[in-house]
Amino acid sequence: MSQRQVLQVFEQYQKARTQFVQTVAELATRSHNIDTLQNAGVMALLRPLLLDAVPTVQQTAALALGRLANHSDDLAEAVVRGDVLPQLIYSLSEQNRFYKKAAAFVLRAVARHSGELAGAVVECGALDALTACLEEFDPGVKEAAAWALSYIARHNAELAQAVVDAGAVPLLVLCLQEPELALKRIAASALSDVSKHTAELAQTVVDTGAIAHLAQMVLNPDAKLKRQVFSALSQIAKHSVELAELVVEADIFPAALSGLRDPDEYVRKNVATLVREVAKHSPELSQLLVNNGALAAIVDYVGDSMGSVRLPGIMALGYISAHGETLALTVITAKAVPQLALILVEEKEDYIRATTAWGLGQIGRHTAEHARAVAMSNVLPQLLQLYMSADSSEDLQAKSKRALKNILQRCVHLPALEPMLYTAPPNILKHVLGQFSKVLPHDSKARRLFVTSGSLKVVQEIKAEPGSALYEYINTINACYPEEVVRYYSPGYTEALLERVESYEPLQ
Repeated sequence: MSQRQVLQVFEQYQKARTQFVQTVAELATRSHNIDTLQNAGVMALLRPLLLDAVPTVQQTAALALGRLANHSDDLAEAVVRGDVLPQLIYSLSEQNRFYKKAAAFVLRAVARHSGELAGAVVECGALDALTACLEEFDPGVKEAAAWALSYIARHNAELAQAVVDAGAVPLLVLCLQEPELALKRIAASALSDVSKHTAELAQTVVDTGAIAHLAQMVLNPDAKLKRQVFSALSQIAKHSVELAELVVEADIFPAALSGLRDPDEYVRKNVATLVREVAKHSPELSQLLVNNGALAAIVDYVGDSMGSVRLPGIMALGYISAHGETLALTVITAKAVPQLALILVEEKEDYIRATTAWGLGQIGRHTAEHARAVAMSNVLPQLLQLYMSADSSEDLQAKSKRALKNILQRCVHLPALEPMLYTAPPNILKHVLGQFSKVLPHDSKARRLFVTSGSLKVVQEIKAEPGSALYEYINTINACYPEEVVRYYSPGYTEALLERVESYEPLQ
């Protein structure tokens, strides 16, 4: 056999290996092929090809493994059990940039599924290798490494701390300053994933100067980058007043508020989340947002959105209102109440309606003026219906009840209270009658209307336990009228009169 024929055998073997890994990588992109590939033992066949003498075979084998691991946690666990990770991590420091990208992709694909799998990646020593990749010249290698680090950090505080301890955060901040958009996006995402767990981790990110670099990108035209930037700023701001103040001091407002009108839904939602996370901490931070025009922007945002996208905006209005009657009044002036009342009707998801009920309660709980503004939007019957409905979740019932109580205890606008007399259960009715008992003794016009509207008659029909708050309120209301008037509207009085008529014998 000639030398040429011998070498041809090796060429055919190389072509077969190359064709095999390329085909498997292609097949792995379609989910309906995954089970067949797994049952055919593809993992065991790909593993030795990670050490192949031909770089293309190595890289494509890694790519195929990454796609398989990305598909499900079962396949990701198979990669871990197959002892593939140590070889990939070794290759991150030894191989060329193409292989490094493929290897980082596999680590990311394994880590994304759960904290346990991300922990397995960390235990194999991946963090130091991935962090070293952030210092590579090639932006694609940096991006792949940052992505893997982001997927590791997002699961829990321990894993995020491990990413910090590996020295990744300062390098991620440097990645924010690179010209490549894709690298900026994933660096911001990774910083968000590190910051979200604890104030200490967020402080670590802040200490590297991340806020200033993130703040420079709030007006970037790239929507995907802005999503991650606003997410990172939100995750930093949410932990404490001090961290929120550092975010605000970066002068991102009012510029950031333009993001509430962004065509991209996720940009809008993340900006609303940032407003919420800043507003919740203190009256001063809420006032700063109001001064920068946040209220009108948030009310418009809530009105223009639907579903869960509305949620951070609704919560922001609630938090601002909760800080005091002056701020709550600015929320009312911004016409937030009719918008929130509309949401109670429009939305079908209980968690959205529960948050809206909470927000209305925060607005209405301060003074009679606040309660009147809320009651005038006809939300009291709506809240009562949600509280009493068997179809409402426990959370929706609890928040509706609490909001009703908050508003009713301040409301002296009697036309809004009267319909509640006919439908409210005793535990809500006592708050309604409590307000009537405060107003009627001092308002003769209201006393007259209370009779002519039929409300006094309804009060006489209410069964109340002697000594209860409800009983006391009824007595206070009755004391506002002559005894014969009260008796006239009491149940059975008409029948008693008729009996007297029947038994009356006129003088002959």
